[in-house]
Amino acid sequence: MKPARTPAAALFRRVFLINGLIFTLGTLILALSPASVSARIKITEIPVLLVGLVVILTANGLLLRSSLAPLDRLAASMRRVDPPKRTDRVDHRDSGDLQHLIESFNAMLDRLETERTTASASALAAQENERQRIARELHDEIGQTLTVALLTLKRAVDRSPAAIRGELADAQEIVRSSLDEVREIARRLRPEALEDLGLHSALNALCSDFAQASGIAVVKHIALQEDRLRSEVELVCYRIAQESLTNVARHSGARKVWVDLHTGRDELTLRVADDGRGGVEVEGAGINGMRERALLVNAELTLTSPAGGGTEVRLVIPVRSS
Repeated sequence: MKPARTPAAALFRRVFLINGLIFTLGTLILALSPASVSARIKITEIPVLLVGLVVILTANGLLLRSSLAPLDRLAASMRRVDPPKRTDRVDHRDSGDLQHLIESFNAMLDRLETERTTASASALAAQENERQRIARELHDEIGQTLTVALLTLKRAVDRSPAAIRGELADAQEIVRSSLDEVREIARRLRPEALEDLGLHSALNALCSDFAQASGIAVVKHIALQEDRLRSEVELVCYRIAQESLTNVARHSGARKVWVDLHTGRDELTLRVADDGRGGVEVEGAGINGMRERALLVNAELTLTSPAGGGTEVRLVIPVRSS
């Protein structure tokens, strides 16, 4: 059985053949040309030898450089590998004996991204399940407890003497405010509008709540989808929009934010941009989480943040053409 040719053997074969070809041509030229070399080299023969040596070395260098050029592309691709981002594959065409090496590298990237996507999907699914569990507990247990406390305080206020009625009314307002906060937290953890009404309604509700809570004006261009998207696509879009708006409120100092969602023939695009200070250089856990979510639906997430020019988050998800 003939052993498989390894990349090292292929590279050795290529270098050996190139050098052998150069030396063979050099020998033939020396044998067939009228040039000759004396037993004791004369000064007039030295330039001829130097020219021949330069020609041989130049031809050898050019052939080796063009032959090994695919290694430069491979090394550049290795330097671009970044776990949260998708890496472009190296073009293995016109790679000669190095094609097997480049194909092996591309296959390794495929396996790494598949494993990364699977691991991220499991982690994010567990995170969503935990969010829903906490949301249910907040709504069903803490929410009901606060509701009972609110009703009890209401009866106490109605029956209390005038001297302490004001203090009990203040306590009643504090409990009512806490109940509203618990309901809001539960709603953020489990967006019921997304499950029941779809991405269009959920994003509109998210933008309205954000504008009311932060005081930042929101300009919405959210196209209504003809058909419901896949549940994982809707969830990724919603969570990335939610994280982007949270970052705007916390870090940007913006006065206006734009939220756009539109569907082209082959892709769905979500864009969240603001007019804040920009200049984002370090990507924290929130942005890395958005990149991990984008990988789950084979999407491309780009972040543009020039200093003083605001920040734009753009998510492009490929969709199947009907």
